[in-house]
Amino acid sequence: MPASVIVGMQWGDEGKGRFVDVLAKEHSMVVRYQGGHNAGHTLVVDGETFVLQLVPSGVLYDAVTPVIGNGVVVDPIVLLAEIDRIEAAGIDCSRLQLAANAHLVLSYHQQLDALFEELRGESAIGTTLRGIGPAYADKSARDGVRVQDLLVPDAFRERVTHALLSKNVLLRGLGRDPIDPDSVVETYLGEIADRIRPYVTDTVATVNDALEAEQQVLFEGAQATFLDLDHGTYPFVTSSNPIAGAATVGAGVGPRHFGRIIGVAKAYVTRVGAGPFVTELDGPLADHIIDTGHEYGSNTGRRRRVGWFDVVQARQAVRLNSVTEVAVAKIDVLTGLDEVRICTHYELDGVRLRYPPALQTEMERVQPVYVTMPGWGAGDALPQEAMDFLARIQEEVELPVTFASVGPERGAEVRFDDGVAA
Repeated sequence: MPASVIVGMQWGDEGKGRFVDVLAKEHSMVVRYQGGHNAGHTLVVDGETFVLQLVPSGVLYDAVTPVIGNGVVVDPIVLLAEIDRIEAAGIDCSRLQLAANAHLVLSYHQQLDALFEELRGESAIGTTLRGIGPAYADKSARDGVRVQDLLVPDAFRERVTHALLSKNVLLRGLGRDPIDPDSVVETYLGEIADRIRPYVTDTVATVNDALEAEQQVLFEGAQATFLDLDHGTYPFVTSSNPIAGAATVGAGVGPRHFGRIIGVAKAYVTRVGAGPFVTELDGPLADHIIDTGHEYGSNTGRRRRVGWFDVVQARQAVRLNSVTEVAVAKIDVLTGLDEVRICTHYELDGVRLRYPPALQTEMERVQPVYVTMPGWGAGDALPQEAMDFLARIQEEVELPVTFASVGPERGAEVRFDDGVAA
């Protein structure tokens, strides 16, 4: 089957972009199927760092067609600024295709995002304040504005005016200034609409034509499994479905095409914002991993929380995504530690669990059960202790570990075609 999906197995920031970059050259098309510019893929190529927020990672290869699918919410100002940065580095973005049915993130979505977080007070979710949640909320409420509307001025004006009716009622009720629809319309019509127009197309047709022609197509999501709106640590989740199954909806492709699902996990775990984190570390060890791994948001600069590798989480990700193989990122960050740990089970009221409990209140009470393994020193290849660490992950998730990244640069990956030898 010609379609493959790369999906995060943790809370995002696993390094999916670098594995998309590794595999993109083996594919004719890379399709982003959900999320917005609240996520970023960081790639280091020949010493140059690229932070991609909306443009699929495959854009760095001339022979790859990058596609932004209908399931993505797109801030057109951010997208155009990203295109400008990429092209300033000498990379052609004219191949980019943008779904006409993708929804737009507009300025009022960002205003509302900040307002809602303010109103939550101590229960704030910790969103990136990029307007992603309100844009998806509008989509579900049928108040959304789509990319295709931006190309028809009368339609754009009508959709924006309608969408702001209920929002302005809310703002007035809270004693806030209403949003002027004419001001919003004037911001986006004209240069922004004209520059977006050449990229807009029927991406469902484009992607399905490629698959029917037996071309290899790679699908990438943003965020990761445990930020999934349905299956993550709700309410500390994103506003869409990052899991692999969402690629069918977010790109308009039937499930019969999918065969390879690559789950990406860090050699440790990080998350941003609030929510349960069973293996979380603090103190000097956490500081060391965060600083060594540069664990700060590529878009927001926010410091990430950090913890030991969690197999219970990984097992759940495997079954939620039908993962067929695992790629482990940033194993080099653990170099130099005297010992490393892997959480193999949770314990709840004296009972050991292989999978997370269903109830959030129970999830907040579980304790990690660890195995402790020897650490390793620096070396040109993966030391045996690091190989043993990967082999233990492979054993626990019962799937082959086929990749491990050993540095931030393109090419700093080790490939295990048949999995790690025990």
